[in-house]
Amino acid sequence: MESQLGLIEQSFDLRYTGRVRETLNELPDSFTITDPCISGHPIVFASNGFLNMFGYSKDEVIGRNGRMFQGPETDRRSIMLIREAIRNERAMEISLLNYRKDGTPFWMLFQICPVYSKEDGRVIHFVGIQVPVLRKPRIGNRSEMNLSEDGGGICGSMFRCCRREVCSDSALKLAYNSALGSILSHDSREKEEVEINESCEASELQKTKATAAINNILSVLIQYSELTRKVISRQRCYFSGNSRLDASLNLSLGRIKQSFVLTDASLLDMPIVYASEVFFKLTGYGRHEVLGQNCRFLSGADTDPSTQFQMKACIQTEQSCTVRILNYRKDRTPFWNFLHISAVRNASGKVAYFVGIQIDDSGKNYETHELSPHIRQLSVVGAVKVAVRSLSGASTS
Repeated sequence: MESQLGLIEQSFDLRYTGRVRETLNELPDSFTITDPCISGHPIVFASNGFLNMFGYSKDEVIGRNGRMFQGPETDRRSIMLIREAIRNERAMEISLLNYRKDGTPFWMLFQICPVYSKEDGRVIHFVGIQVPVLRKPRIGNRSEMNLSEDGGGICGSMFRCCRREVCSDSALKLAYNSALGSILSHDSREKEEVEINESCEASELQKTKATAAINNILSVLIQYSELTRKVISRQRCYFSGNSRLDASLNLSLGRIKQSFVLTDASLLDMPIVYASEVFFKLTGYGRHEVLGQNCRFLSGADTDPSTQFQMKACIQTEQSCTVRILNYRKDRTPFWNFLHISAVRNASGKVAYFVGIQIDDSGKNYETHELSPHIRQLSVVGAVKVAVRSLSGASTS
């Protein structure tokens, strides 16, 4: 146990200078920092905002896994998606039902982002940000409106949140002895049961707030790591606008065993927001070196400019194209890339992404029983389009 605590302390003390904790606690946000390199993936830092939100002391949290905040109504599939993201060392966001120390459940927006070492590119920490998700009050629900109008109180804020909060009997008698008599009736309990089981979607403002918080945290970590010369990468999480890759979409894309990338059509310079494992093997790059980059980083001295211009023109007109272009791996060895690019539209018909499928075409002779490269590429395009449209269709229905 002592050796584990020593590792947890070293996780921070050896990489950042002494004032990093103080500076992080000056941030108003609720967040944790965990270390995936230590057995059990424990929390190595918890902000004051986090401790206040969940009701724990620092000693009760440090060294523990985030599982301690889950409860009987926490969605098992959401937990699986979070584990998948951590295993694949990628950022994600999800609405999650968690529990405070006193047992009260609440909905929150949960974003995680890997922190990379600049020296070797490995993931050294994960930052997790928690933003409570509030629901709009329902007009016509007089008992709930009365509680909200009272303000403050023990249960007033609880019923404004997207969760079922059950106050203790003693608190009820002290605060709302008569007013809550009808609210805690059988019918109201059934209504609350429905609310806790209904997932609450975060607003764009809440998502933007969470992303800004993560970037502020990363800026602090970068600053204090530079002083110890154990610098972390400036790689950022990409959670902008409609470009957020839902955890379910990431899971679906991960099943496609082909080299491809997904770029965000709505962002400046169309950064890569997803890259397959086969792509990393083909090019030799790591995830932290690819996400957020434009695809032209694969080009080199002998890449044909006219081919690049052809690709750019097709993207601007939202047309598909297939080219054979000379690209370069991380070790700068060239390879002929048989590349297909296609627009991917969401359920509303708007181009959300472009998918680029790469096949190493450096003098290979394909067996007659193999699918042709172009057919393989089209099958990937089809799979990606189905995944994107299914997800966006579900979210807008």
